[in-house]
Amino acid sequence: MAIVLAFWSTMDLAKEKMRNVHFQDVGTVRYGAAWDYQTELFTATVDQKLINRKTPEQAKETTDHLILVEHPPVFTLGKSGKEDHLLIDEKKLAIEGIEYYPVNRGGDITYHGPGQIVGYPILDLDHYFTDIHKYLRYLEDVIISTMGDYGLKAGRSEGETGVWLDEGTPFARKICAMGVKASRWTTMHGFAFNVNTDLKHFDFIVPCGITDKAVTSLHIELGRTLDLEEVKDKIKYYFQRQFNCKLVPATIPYTP
Repeated sequence: MAIVLAFWSTMDLAKEKMRNVHFQDVGTVRYGAAWDYQTELFTATVDQKLINRKTPEQAKETTDHLILVEHPPVFTLGKSGKEDHLLIDEKKLAIEGIEYYPVNRGGDITYHGPGQIVGYPILDLDHYFTDIHKYLRYLEDVIISTMGDYGLKAGRSEGETGVWLDEGTPFARKICAMGVKASRWTTMHGFAFNVNTDLKHFDFIVPCGITDKAVTSLHIELGRTLDLEEVKDKIKYYFQRQFNCKLVPATIPYTP
């Protein structure tokens, strides 16, 4: 019995082992290039998992990643979104200098632009838990905790992903959008947190397909411009705490 108990104790410790997640802040990158890069990392993970299952003699542990990025102005439409939630035509997009991409994540249409922190975790959830809903709640908790450090009580909206302020009141407003893709329990895409974001471009879409709630940004809520590096540091801290991981320098850095 003692041997059996010791075995299961060791298994529990292994499950709780802090994992390394390869981290990169790649700065400002056009959406298409960042999408290609995260797709490359995502595909490498999925392919390795298939190798591990079919040819155990070639098995290697998969690598987890977290990428932080800012994008020049761009609208992205999720696979469950409606094209008529983009309220302007191609000519107007060109005049405004906004790119547009239909993408393979969940969710509807959203905006990325300067002053917004976008996070792309490419995680093998077999290292953590195989539950996409739980994964989204974990990402939400990272942003909720970050906002708490600025004295703001953020939360969730029932039946909707993302992070909100004053949900359940006539003043509800969304501050962080989320949309992910997962295959073989590997994730890509992620969250878009409005920090110093100019919200004017949200007027050209129905954000996340939601017509009865507003969008906001952290600098508006606090009445001051934020240090983006400070906010990123908080996101990194709470991401590590939430996922019981350690962010380490990436071994395959992004190159434009």
